[in-house]
Amino acid sequence: MIASKIALAIVWTAIAICPVRAESGLASFYSGGRTASGEVTGPAGLTAAHRTLPFGTKVVVTNLRSGKTVVVRITDRGPYGRGRIIDVSRGAARELGMIDSGTTMVSIVRQQNADTPTSIGEALLKAVQLLDPPR
Repeated sequence: MIASKIALAIVWTAIAICPVRAESGLASFYSGGRTASGEVTGPAGLTAAHRTLPFGTKVVVTNLRSGKTVVVRITDRGPYGRGRIIDVSRGAARELGMIDSGTTMVSIVRQQNADTPTSIGEALLKAVQLLDPPR
């Protein structure tokens, strides 16, 4: 039991001190439809396709030319265009100001989950609480 508490504490600590994932590169946009996650999205939704981020992950996408930002939820796989890091929905593209150009340079930063600890102490406390709940 003690070993599993220590192991979980180590995992939560690793999560707490890992940097939030960030990428920069070319973005394009799409109109919507059936996605790899099984959802059907419309052009007005704030969704995106990414090759590796889990479905449901929220990311902040920033247009590096204009500074405009939008929060999108990953619902699909892609992009399949060479050199692109994310495909955003038409609604997100409108927010980013990239409808006319079709593509733009962006940075994407994964949003921190509210349940994710932000310090080592918080991670250890959460690990202990999970393994030894109050009775």
